[in-house]
Amino acid sequence: MSEPKVYHTACHICHGSCIAEVTVEDGRVTSIRPDQNGVFNTGRMCPKGIFSKELLYHPDRLLHPLRRTGPRGSGQFEQITWDEAYDIIRDNLLKIEAKYGMEAVAIAQGTGRHHLPYTARFANCLGTPNWFEPGSAQCFFPRIHAGAVTFGFAPAADYYSDTPPELMLVWGCNPSVSGADGESRYCFLDTLKRGTRLIVVDPCKNNLEPYADHFLQLRPGTDDALALGILHVLIFEDLYDHEFVENWCYGFAPLKERVRKYTPEYVAEICGLPAEVIIAAARRIGTASTVSMEWGCAIEHTPNCFQTVRAIALILAITGSIDKKGGFIESMHVLDEPEILEDHLGDEKKKKRMGEQYKMLAGAHKPFSSAHIPTVFEAMRTGKPYPIRALMMCGNNGLIGFADSQKTLETWMGLDFICCQDQFLTPSALMADVVLPVCTWLEVDSLTGGPGGADHVILCQRAVVPPEGECKTDETIFMEICQHLGKDWGASNLDEILDKRLDRLRTFPGYENMTLETLRETGWVAVPIEYEQYKKRAASGEKAFNTPTGKVELYSTVMEEFGFDPLPDYSEPPESPLSTPELLEKYPLVLTTGTRINGFFLSEQRQVPSLRKLNPYPLATLHPDTANQYGIADGDWIFIETKRGRITQKAKVTDSMKPGVVNCQIGWWIPEAKEKPFFGAFEVNANVLTTMEPPFDPCMGTYQLRGMLCRVYPNPDAKDSDYYRPSKL
Repeated sequence: MSEPKVYHTACHICHGSCIAEVTVEDGRVTSIRPDQNGVFNTGRMCPKGIFSKELLYHPDRLLHPLRRTGPRGSGQFEQITWDEAYDIIRDNLLKIEAKYGMEAVAIAQGTGRHHLPYTARFANCLGTPNWFEPGSAQCFFPRIHAGAVTFGFAPAADYYSDTPPELMLVWGCNPSVSGADGESRYCFLDTLKRGTRLIVVDPCKNNLEPYADHFLQLRPGTDDALALGILHVLIFEDLYDHEFVENWCYGFAPLKERVRKYTPEYVAEICGLPAEVIIAAARRIGTASTVSMEWGCAIEHTPNCFQTVRAIALILAITGSIDKKGGFIESMHVLDEPEILEDHLGDEKKKKRMGEQYKMLAGAHKPFSSAHIPTVFEAMRTGKPYPIRALMMCGNNGLIGFADSQKTLETWMGLDFICCQDQFLTPSALMADVVLPVCTWLEVDSLTGGPGGADHVILCQRAVVPPEGECKTDETIFMEICQHLGKDWGASNLDEILDKRLDRLRTFPGYENMTLETLRETGWVAVPIEYEQYKKRAASGEKAFNTPTGKVELYSTVMEEFGFDPLPDYSEPPESPLSTPELLEKYPLVLTTGTRINGFFLSEQRQVPSLRKLNPYPLATLHPDTANQYGIADGDWIFIETKRGRITQKAKVTDSMKPGVVNCQIGWWIPEAKEKPFFGAFEVNANVLTTMEPPFDPCMGTYQLRGMLCRVYPNPDAKDSDYYRPSKL
């Protein structure tokens, strides 16, 4: 028996990056606890991290490469060696390259994890411009890119100064239960204890209501109108920061004209809110000494996604909340991004990226462009504008995560080759010709900047135990596939890349000699935050903000150059009570999706017993008036149906939900129901209901995931045991 060893490492089971103390005895993890000195979590940790040992040693975990032996989707596989797996991948990709070019290979990343930038590097090394992930146009990246064109950086909430925000906007998220983007959960809870008050925008009231001066229960999909209405009040009641706007903003006059028509009364009709509530919320924002914001992916789920994000961001801009203590800050950019080797791809291939017309997503000019998913899928089906014949999935459960699940299934059925890298046989992995077993966060070395997109902290994730079975890290798989194909990965090992990422940290005083090994021992490092960096840059003769005008661009010259509207505007979702009144008779309710579940991350962790016990069933939330109207009681199994299909979930009836709205939890499948096709995914997955049809956001190519029309009715034949079997987990 060896002496127990305790490792300090960043948990990356979601985006939260809590620092954990992991105890290892005789080569096995025996306990996982929150690190009392963790930079963001300070002795706290969510159940996903705490129960990760059940994930690491789960009996259903993939431990060896597999080859499909039965029909696609049947779940019939046989174990093979890594060399056999690589040979199959090499032969299929080279065959496709010879016939169509390597751009006929699509690479699908899942939600952003340690391997996200390396997926783009892998695509560039292979020679395909067609890599993508669901979040590229639907989650976080629109906020990142809108921040870049508006401020020249991605802003984040300031939890770190001696001046906490007096007021925080919480828009389209609940940061008390979601640890997205590197730090928000526990820092957010701590700032509430320091006295920060909230304005919350959400169709369903939640545990934040006691802290909220105003809780705005809008109709899903109308966030852009609400933001423009708030801007109207701030401007026409003279509640904006004159000094900041006059000295540091560009385009105030045209913005004022744009929002003139968005009176509270006009916006109230659109959003389903009283005009006086909109006015009161705007006045609270305009009179607060410091304002910050947490915003979530709910605002990125309509075809007016980019302008919605911009409209909300401009509220913080004209109130002078940018890069001040207690505001919406720039942070320190302490960690270099890994090189993604775009030069390996070449200019001509960049121009062939699917959806290149969506410049903020796929434009050849962008350093981290990704393909447009609906355009890729159309090419898979039709061969236009050119064929896509192979799909490489890297931690992607697309049958759950992409819109219109049935159409996604039909699209993938016609492909020549599919490879999947994952920890379990998921519904999507059942589609693969080859399945490759990958590591959990406890078996991975990585570096993460926090908070995401605006880092002043480097969080170090380290492999505390060797990989189980024959599992490998995604980065290792990328490198070895490139080697088998004769492609240049650009590095001999991962440490070489990780060490180079520390070069920027080494420019900060006191960190000149920081080594990767030292960082692995400590688990994290933080640098002091500087505020009002734009003033220091201006004083030294540089651009104050990294935009073409050197100012915060209320009127975006970048968007104007690309032919997009340079000012935010409102657009009704393409399917809604106002856009498609002909559907209302059959589908009279408004559907929203995406509520975070504390024990799960998107479609993950459903097979972990302790986590599933906390959240055994998929839930659909509706107001008592709505439930009574359709003969539904709390706890009933119900059907939720749109014109694309129907699913069943368990009704959660609460007066917290806005009447006339139904909220379906996302990410659901039933891993223990091995007898069900695709583990029951097409019975319970909310994306059976959603659409990937145009119109798309002109900037980002975003499709509609919220605000659609649906109906509900009882499902008398469903039983609890159909959807939760604890003895089989």
